[in-house]
Amino acid sequence: MSVLPRNPDVPLLVSDWQADVTQLLDESHLVAWSEFAARRTQFAVSLSQFLGGLKDAEVIVLYGKFITDLDSFCYQLERAIPGPLLERRVHGPHGVVSLLRERAHFRGRADSKYRFYVWHDADVLLKHDAKLFGQLLDAFAGVAAEAEFVSDDALLLHRAVLVGSSMLDMYAEDTTGQCCSWYDDGHGEPFWEAVTGLQSPSFMRYRVDVLGAPLIEVPGSKRTGT
Repeated sequence: MSVLPRNPDVPLLVSDWQADVTQLLDESHLVAWSEFAARRTQFAVSLSQFLGGLKDAEVIVLYGKFITDLDSFCYQLERAIPGPLLERRVHGPHGVVSLLRERAHFRGRADSKYRFYVWHDADVLLKHDAKLFGQLLDAFAGVAAEAEFVSDDALLLHRAVLVGSSMLDMYAEDTTGQCCSWYDDGHGEPFWEAVTGLQSPSFMRYRVDVLGAPLIEVPGSKRTGT
């Protein structure tokens, strides 16, 4: 049974759900969806505020309404993560992956241990360019897996929260999409599988309209090391 009223204009009624959702992010990235824009906004804003209050955590908010191509994605990312000049490419020395790996160090302040990416209206880019959307998800999940399972540096846990309509949930069900499998560039073993030894990324599906209900694990997202 839904824990929310049938009227989509009524705010989320469930209290203290933020901590439960945050706990789920210990293991997986999250695909959160609702057909009601107001509820999606409430979910994303409230979760962002909660995550921002955690010790040693930083929150990167991406406003997907304005992300329709690689340039508009990079425009927001380079204003959220300190680092070198960001070229309009996913891979490469100055691409998206390189910037995601960056970690700011400030004198007299402990380094962050958690970085959360909250992407509002992520389905907007999915509608405009599904291939690019998959490549960017691959970058988020790949950098996260690399930092968690491969890097010798102090751990920076990366977790992405994608918020959108049911179109996003349908993408998460697609076994060929990047919620279920690493991006295949056509050059043999997928890059992140080769780097991390993991057979697939780890995502969970979450319906905002039934906050507190069990999560749905994305098929094939179990992490298996070599």
